[in-house]
Amino acid sequence: MEQRHLGRTGLRVSRIGLGTLTWGRDTDEHDAADLLKTFWEAGGSLVDTADVYGDGEAEYLLGRLMEGLVPRRDLVISTKAGSIPDPDRRFDGSRGHLLSALDASLARLGTDHVDVWHLHAFDPYTPLEETLHALDLAVSSGRARYAGVSNFCGWQLAKAATWQLAAPGARSRLASTQMEYSLLQRGVEREVLPAALDLGIGLLPSSPLGRGVLTGKYRKDATPPDSRGASEHLAPFVAPYLDDTAGHIVDAVATAADGLAVTPLQVALAWVRDRPGVVAPVVGARNAQQLTAALSVETLSLPDEICRALDDVSAPVHRYPDHDWSTL
Repeated sequence: MEQRHLGRTGLRVSRIGLGTLTWGRDTDEHDAADLLKTFWEAGGSLVDTADVYGDGEAEYLLGRLMEGLVPRRDLVISTKAGSIPDPDRRFDGSRGHLLSALDASLARLGTDHVDVWHLHAFDPYTPLEETLHALDLAVSSGRARYAGVSNFCGWQLAKAATWQLAAPGARSRLASTQMEYSLLQRGVEREVLPAALDLGIGLLPSSPLGRGVLTGKYRKDATPPDSRGASEHLAPFVAPYLDDTAGHIVDAVATAADGLAVTPLQVALAWVRDRPGVVAPVVGARNAQQLTAALSVETLSLPDEICRALDDVSAPVHRYPDHDWSTL
């Protein structure tokens, strides 16, 4: 699998990442082992997790699999911290919480460092410089090799990245930002992606298949019984992308797939993988068969005319102040 640099750093990662959102909850150890082995054998290296996935079980499971299945040195492990199970305060970006969470993640993963450590979200109740100091301490202590953020909007990302760049050598520059990005969710193109490109931050798209909807499995109001849309706790996650607007985009993806003699999954994944600023879409799969189907996109590059057609049908409405005001 082709490797790409993570932002403006020397770290190289596979251009498709493996997500572990469902590990330890919907994905058991046997299926997780098949997924990780399939990914590794295909040349994949970037594995993304978080301390809250499966209430910590995803990290624990990944750690167990690294002991005997896949060599730790062959993987780029990314995890996240900051989300907390508190209805009154969903995120805790305090230095104390973040560093404690990192230590707990390392214990579950069974390793002395993670390759990329992401802040899971912006915490408006903690001074940003305190939150970012936790990243610096993690990197300077060797517990994290690189640092990034997740779910930061444009101004938050730009502020955080600029703060880190203001003291080169003393602060760790942001390597990456993880955001939802697909043909069904192009909001990052408004401000996040321009900021990331300008500041040398690599984008790691989550849900690159529109939470599974872009595979075409939900067309004509169908909901496969083994899909996320049929899952009690994941159905609300899928529901926003089952409207008429999404349906038109899915139809266009299916038409492109028919014309290229490939699958809608391959078309949707190739589109987001090759967008400017994207380093590696993070793909979640239920089993090795699904993952193999996603990894088959490695040999596919979409023709320019297909990309333009998909761009047009999925174009978000961005007006003032994102575009030149004199053209409005």
